[in-house]
Order: sequence, then C-alpha cells, then structure tokens
Amino acid sequence: MIYGLAGNPTKSAIWGPVAQTIDWLREHDLDFWIHDPIAKGLLEHDYSPDGLVNDRRVDDIAAASDLVLSFGGDGTLLRTAHQTGPNDTPLLGVNIGRLGFLADIEVDQLPDALQCIEAGEYTVEERIALQVQTSNQQAFDSEWAVNEFVLNRSGSAGLIKVKVAVDGTPLNTYWADGLIIATPTGSTAYSLSTGGPIITPGVDAIILTPIAPHTLTVRPMVLPADATITCRVLGDELPYVFAADGRSTLFDTFQNEFRIRRAAHTVNLVKLPGQHFFHTLRSKLMWGAHRSSDPSEGAFPAGERNDEYGA
Repeated sequence: MIYGLAGNPTKSAIWGPVAQTIDWLREHDLDFWIHDPIAKGLLEHDYSPDGLVNDRRVDDIAAASDLVLSFGGDGTLLRTAHQTGPNDTPLLGVNIGRLGFLADIEVDQLPDALQCIEAGEYTVEERIALQVQTSNQQAFDSEWAVNEFVLNRSGSAGLIKVKVAVDGTPLNTYWADGLIIATPTGSTAYSLSTGGPIITPGVDAIILTPIAPHTLTVRPMVLPADATITCRVLGDELPYVFAADGRSTLFDTFQNEFRIRRAAHTVNLVKLPGQHFFHTLRSKLMWGAHRSSDPSEGAFPAGERNDEYGA
C-alpha cells in the first residue's frame, strides 16, 4: 500500500500528527508520498529528516497513492476530494476538527487504523457526487460536489425565487434565502442545519432543502438519485451565489438554468472495522446521552456520556 499524506496547511494542529505518521510509516517500512502544500508546511516547521520531505513531495497525490490520508476536518476532506479530482483513490479522513462526520478517525486511532489497512481489514464506501451544467456556460469554481450545491442570495436582506423542475416536470418555485441540493453524504452538513432529513450513505437519493422558506408548507424533499433537477433563479433585482461544497461562484445574470444530476464518478471513503454511520450519529450528535442535573458533576459525568447502546 502506498499512502498519500494530504491535509489543511492552515491548521497549526496538523504538523505534529503528520510528522508522527511519517515516522510511523518509515518505522514500518511503508511507502508514502506527501502532497506539495503539506511538504511545504513541514519544511517551514523544520521537519525533514535526511532531506526526506523534498524526496517524497508530489503535486498529484491521488495519482501517486493507493490511499490518501487527509489531516483536518470534514471541510479538509472535501477539499482533498476536490484537489484529487474525479478519482477512484480512497480517502481516509483523520479528524483534527470538530464534528468529523467524514473525517471520523481521531489522531490517536491512526496507528491502529493503518495496521487494519495493512491487514486488509477495511472496506471502501462509494459516496455519490453531483454534477452541474449551466445554460450560459459560465465557469464554476467546481462543477461537482460531494456534499451539496447551494443557490443562495449574495448578502442582501431580500429573498430569491428559485423555480425548480424534476425530470422536466415543474415542482415548485421556492421563495427563500436559498435552496440546497444535497447528497446523502451532505445530509449531515448544511442541509441538516436547515431542517433537512438525515439520509444513510447507502441510499441513492438527492435532497432538496429550502433555506428559511417564506411559506411554511414548503418542506424538504427526497428525490431518486437518477433525477435531473433544473433550477432557475427568477427576478433581476440582485446577484446570487451558486456554491459547490462551499466553493462559491457569483452570478449576476438571471433566467440562467442549472441542470443538476448524479455525477459519473463517486468519492470513495475508507471505513474500518467497528465503524458505522449510526455510531457516528450517536457519538457526534450525542443522541441518547444523559445530562446530569448536578452542576458539580458537569453536563455529562463519567459513565453517563454513552447512550443506551453502549457506543
């Protein structure tokens, strides 16, 4: 197995774990490459035993590796997926962030995780992605997304109107702060915070979640993954933003049509024994946790943080 080391160079907390991982890989005589931005940061932090970093740095980390380790949080893993492009190379997120729905391996678990991988004790989950085309051919910062596409107002206090059709049949005209078109992977991201449903990763579906809709009867909707969704922003009073996994493109032309469908490629995530989406939900969202009524014990005293399933 050839490992690729990638991550978020703006996070100061990654340098120790990355250096320790390199030391561990060398100690176990395992091959690896270092993504150029991470190599640069290691050199700036005076880590390069025997000139190792310059010898092992590479620009296309996905092409050079069998598996990429992404150090950071969920946002970092998304950026790593976009940096590596549409590629089959599996990604393993090492969490140095907060929630970690995607980057669900903690730093102290990484040596055990690598041993499992070397023993072949892992699976690869194929997560669906979305792709977009626009009628005026304006260039996007990214034309595909792992989590979601978002049509959003561009900072003005006004709402936007988004006319939506599914497979050519009109669905609704959303009058709202915006509209999220999410994958099951993205169901625990922006869509969740705006009231969208949680979808398990294995379900082939696309979620439409309006952001603060003007009409209370407008609810999130789950569509088949093979649906083609057409969105058109109506009106001409303000520009708007189209974002792919947080990468925003400003549009100031109206009546532009966005055609969104399932992408031809998937994003492949490494899963280790004992990992399960339900466990992640219980752990990260603290479902079933018992809050103490005694202030001296803190919010979750010892022995009461875990839920009824013992997670």
